Amino acid sequence: MAATTFEMDGSIMEGGGQILRVSAALSCIQGASIKINNVRAGRSTPGLRPQHLSGLELVRDLCAGQLEGGEVGSTEVTLTTGKIKGGDYTADTKTAGSVVLLMQVSLPCVLFADSPSVLCLKGGTNAEMAPQIDYTLTVFKPMVERFGVHFDCDLKMRGYYPKGGGEIIVKTNPVKQLTPVTLTERGTITKIYGRAFVAGVLPHKLAKDMSAAAVRYIRKEIKDLYINIQAVREKKDESFGNGNGIILIAESSTGCVFAASALGKKGVYADKVGCEAAEMLLRNTRHNGCVDEYMQDQMIIFMALANGTSRIRTGPLTLHTQTAIHIAEQLTKAKFTVTKAEDQDSNEDTHIIECQGTGMTNASL
Repeated sequence: MAATTFEMDGSIMEGGGQILRVSAALSCIQGASIKINNVRAGRSTPGLRPQHLSGLELVRDLCAGQLEGGEVGSTEVTLTTGKIKGGDYTADTKTAGSVVLLMQVSLPCVLFADSPSVLCLKGGTNAEMAPQIDYTLTVFKPMVERFGVHFDCDLKMRGYYPKGGGEIIVKTNPVKQLTPVTLTERGTITKIYGRAFVAGVLPHKLAKDMSAAAVRYIRKEIKDLYINIQAVREKKDESFGNGNGIILIAESSTGCVFAASALGKKGVYADKVGCEAAEMLLRNTRHNGCVDEYMQDQMIIFMALANGTSRIRTGPLTLHTQTAIHIAEQLTKAKFTVTKAEDQDSNEDTHIIECQGTGMTNASL
């Protein structure tokens, strides 16, 4: 039985699944229990959806804990945690629920396990309302590895809405402590590349149209960079179902990585999908921050756990980031400050997030 019990109101701020993920992970790592009320009260269908339930069940399994209220639609859950053990684990949303969100809740936990872990995560790899797996591999992985994290992520099968059917294998080694990061120099954008994809029965022309539209849109603002956006058809034995979308990546001279993506929908022109991703990428390079708006909130849990002071230069704080900071301060001794950046390269949207981390130690190592 965990010694400490936290309570969290799931309706605050962002009011969605992120509150569950950050709260469950931080409780698990600290060996504390947590009760979450008003689960996803800010969403049109409140309560646990299959992907949230799969994530909580995975955390429960990682630490041989107990989960009360663990059913789809539940608006109150209690997670009682134990010792985090390495090993082989499987989580399957059985829907197009995001495998990346399953990884978001479980990766911080297995870093503090007693031995290496292998996570087999099944569901959607390129899903709405979640980072695409391509984002995780090209942006999240290198950014998080700055904290001293090392993990492999093997994409076995792509899966799309509504069927899912995707699968990734995540292999991790535990860490003694996370090292703090300083990311305050953006530098200049040196490279823009990406991939527009179609899968299943959709015509390759959709990928070409998304790619061409994205290049045209970016060219209006950034004229002198080589832009390479490949138009690809996913192999039949590496994708399940029909899907199309695009991911765009920008790299800076100091090694910062930004990305933007969009998924195709029935009745939406491919050009519009390409332009949507292009505008998102440009928006995330204009503020001169070192992370994009989607990486911003994903850094918070690692900053909170790191041993020392982390400083990250960002654009405007998102509601997800504000929520993650609130939860981290409630559930740990981490202290965050957010200030406007006031140097020659900053503008009114540039901020510095600073965190004095807790220096969480893995007692098993």
